[in-house]
Amino acid sequence: MRLSLPLLLLLLSGPPPTSGMEDAAFPHLGESLQPPPRACPLRCFCPRADTVDCNGLDLQVFPDNITRAAQHLSLQNNQLQELPYNELSRLSSLRTLNLHNNLISSEGLPDEAFESLTQLQHIYVAHNKNNLISKVPRGALSRQTHLRELYLQHNQLTDSGLDATTFSFIIQTSSPPHAISDPELCPAPPRPTIRLESALTSARVPPAHVSQLNQPPVGVSSFYLRTTPQPPPPRATWPPLWAPSPTPALSPASKLQHLEYLDLSHNQLASVPAGLPRTLAVLHLGRNRIRWVEAARLRGARGLRYLLLQHNQLGATGLPAGALRPLRRLHTLHLYGNRLERVPPALPRRLRALVLPHNHMTALGARDLAGMPGLAELNLAYNRLVSARVHRRAFRPLRALRSLDLAGNQLTRVPGGLPGSLHTLRLQRNQLRTLEPELLAGLDQLRELSLAHNRLRIGDIGPGTWHELQALQVLDLSHNELSFVPPDLPEALEELHLQGNRISHVGAEAFLSTPRLRALFLRANRLHMTSIEPEAFLGLLHLSVVDTAGNPEQVLVRLPPAAPRQPRVLRAGLPELCRREAGTRAPPPHTGRPGRGRSVQLAHQAHRQRQPCRTHGHTPRSPCRWRQQQ
Repeated sequence: MRLSLPLLLLLLSGPPPTSGMEDAAFPHLGESLQPPPRACPLRCFCPRADTVDCNGLDLQVFPDNITRAAQHLSLQNNQLQELPYNELSRLSSLRTLNLHNNLISSEGLPDEAFESLTQLQHIYVAHNKNNLISKVPRGALSRQTHLRELYLQHNQLTDSGLDATTFSFIIQTSSPPHAISDPELCPAPPRPTIRLESALTSARVPPAHVSQLNQPPVGVSSFYLRTTPQPPPPRATWPPLWAPSPTPALSPASKLQHLEYLDLSHNQLASVPAGLPRTLAVLHLGRNRIRWVEAARLRGARGLRYLLLQHNQLGATGLPAGALRPLRRLHTLHLYGNRLERVPPALPRRLRALVLPHNHMTALGARDLAGMPGLAELNLAYNRLVSARVHRRAFRPLRALRSLDLAGNQLTRVPGGLPGSLHTLRLQRNQLRTLEPELLAGLDQLRELSLAHNRLRIGDIGPGTWHELQALQVLDLSHNELSFVPPDLPEALEELHLQGNRISHVGAEAFLSTPRLRALFLRANRLHMTSIEPEAFLGLLHLSVVDTAGNPEQVLVRLPPAAPRQPRVLRAGLPELCRREAGTRAPPPHTGRPGRGRSVQLAHQAHRQRQPCRTHGHTPRSPCRWRQQQ
């Protein structure tokens, strides 16, 4: 049976396709099995589908080919002058927007620029060239309820550029009706208390200003406006005629419910911004022009942990008593460089770190620090404190204090009453002339003591001074007037700084009391080649650094044979021969007295790039020599 050609073609082609039976997974004519290429702006880098990196490309125009799926957009270090609303409004999934170091001005930051970016968590608009941003558009942050970090430092923001709506809503409500009558005979009932409870689902930096709340704002999943009126007065006092109250009530409500870090440093603010959110943990206001801190501005930020106010203009009256009292959870307070004349009164009781260097304080009273019993770090460096005006009980209430910095003052003696909890005590760059054991008594937990750049001599250190410091590991006595190594140093000592003194001799018993010594600095003294006794380092099994550079002559250091490894010696001289050969040990040079062990000759003015050669691979006939790096 023969089939005609048309019939054969019909059978091979199969039944005609019907509507709805196409296989969507099967590619049609002209289509490819490969996925379409991921869109990425020209010259930018897109390592992931949600990341677009256009850093440092000198862009003058906002990229127009950014994928809608982008969550992290980096545009820092370019020359952008404005942010186009049409381009940003497409990127509703953005979580990080980095505009650091551009040419954006206040005019280039329109009110609606961030309106659609309700998922933003991190915004960087800092370090704009020529500091062009002077204000944040009104209501620009109204929909950024997920915002966690906002960086606006190094601009020209002023108080007028951050109004009352920048960080919070201003809600206008009407009071309940009250009687029209003589207020003395019939006082109006109090206005209702407004309680705002919201569970926010989105956040970032848009501009819509909310003046009426007939509907929940964008990004709020639940919103309750509860009024709790006070009980009315007795019926006999209510007049028959009623009318609405003519004066509305204003109630602020924070809209940045997740903001944790706000950096407004290096601007021109004269006061603390209003409407700070309760969730804020870090507020950086350093290097502004703030002259007055008002407690009312900080009441909303009760969760604040770190407040940085350094290099402002507070002066003697800019931080009144109780100004920081609302910040009950404050952990760290930076106030250096503010021309303060005393420790601010009534600071938060739970404060753990108080940083006050570079001010004008001349005295410490007995009660100045008493209100902070949990203080662990206190920095009073580079003030004008004198010993006569530091009360003997000034530090006694600080029973949890771990670190005390009094460097750069005018103290002539160690303050008394130091707490036994101290781990670090810094007294460098004062005018200390004496060390008394009584003033260091009880510091059995002290691990680091800096007495550098004072006027101490050996005779000024009282007998038994170091016996009180049994836990001391680091002792800095550099740049004083010591003529030899102080005796009876603490047994736990690991690091000893004696550079810049007048030491001309190191005796055999200099380090008998410090068997754990690891590093010794003797540079820039008056040592000669044989100034150090051969037995000086006997028993120092952990010694790893010996620095004798900058002395009048090359200094000879003899190391004991029991040492597990040869110390790393800081040199400042010409290259030397190692004189080591496999299977042999170089004899010690003659020094005029018997001694055993290995010797290392410290050269004068050695170049830092010269290093001792390694012994790897050398034969017994090839001595290991110094090698200079090319």
